[in-house]
Amino acid sequence: MQLTHIRLLVANFSECFRFYRDVLGLLLNIGDENGPYASFSVGGAEIALFSRDAMAEAVGTSALLSVAEAKDKAAIMIAVSDVDAAYHAVVARGGMFVNPPFDQLQWMVRYAHLRDPEGNLIELNMEMSA
Repeated sequence: MQLTHIRLLVANFSECFRFYRDVLGLLLNIGDENGPYASFSVGGAEIALFSRDAMAEAVGTSALLSVAEAKDKAAIMIAVSDVDAAYHAVVARGGMFVNPPFDQLQWMVRYAHLRDPEGNLIELNMEMSA
């Protein structure tokens, strides 16, 4: 088996597309703002967006209700060389963070969190020097 990418199922495709392309500044591989599918390069990995309705149709769950929960079930982790520089660059492009960069000394990691337009949690992180 080989993991090829992470696919986020989104309700507002064009808004999420612009967020990953324009706010996070990821490199577009395929697709456009009109959807229903697009993928972006993140280092050696990919993040793909797919219309939630199109996926529900494909798997036969269109008639089911969407259920939102209060706590996150997953997070996208993106390693950067400088969390503070990445934070300021994303803020300058309109990103809004859940928290500013901070150190987690127990794990020797500096990170900051933000959400995409669908509420998916994204962590920008870097290892700290000992």
